[in-house]
Amino acid sequence: MSSKTFTLIAALAVILVSVQPTSAANSYSVEEITAKAKGFFGDTTAGLAKAIEKAFKDHGQPNAFIEGEEVSGAIGVGLRYGNGMLNRKTAGPRKVYWQGPSIGWDFGGNASKVFTLIYRLKEDRELFQRYPGVDGSIYVAAGIGVSYQQSGNVVLAPIRTGVGLRAGANVGYLHYSTKHSWLPF
Repeated sequence: MSSKTFTLIAALAVILVSVQPTSAANSYSVEEITAKAKGFFGDTTAGLAKAIEKAFKDHGQPNAFIEGEEVSGAIGVGLRYGNGMLNRKTAGPRKVYWQGPSIGWDFGGNASKVFTLIYRLKEDRELFQRYPGVDGSIYVAAGIGVSYQQSGNVVLAPIRTGVGLRAGANVGYLHYSTKHSWLPF
């Protein structure tokens, strides 16, 4: 191999390495998310670790997350209201709200702490829309669950731990916004 060929190959390798997307620097590792979730929920349980592991297996590294709380209740038709802080490596924390209706075989009420992993969020404004979803849960005392919601390219993975008495399955949506609203639509 001539020195010109070697120099050309070395130059191409340097260019390829420097052109790699920087999104990994803006995303969170499983260790970072586990530490944040542990701080938020107050302790790490096997259920929380499994929920985080499943989300990472299904969608990779999130580039944002929300730490929040919500209340919900249903007798066939349900309502959910929540608020929290959107966190990103590229910007400071931002207050967010969500609310939405649901319908299905769903009865009871619960209060939850919610740690939502967010995937492929390029700009904050992309979060503020409706996310359809199917949810099934059983809260008798306390439990951890993860579900997925997607709108366009943005995927949300809310991890909930809650207390209350609620059982069922429903379909509905959550509308994320910058302002609180009592209207769930």
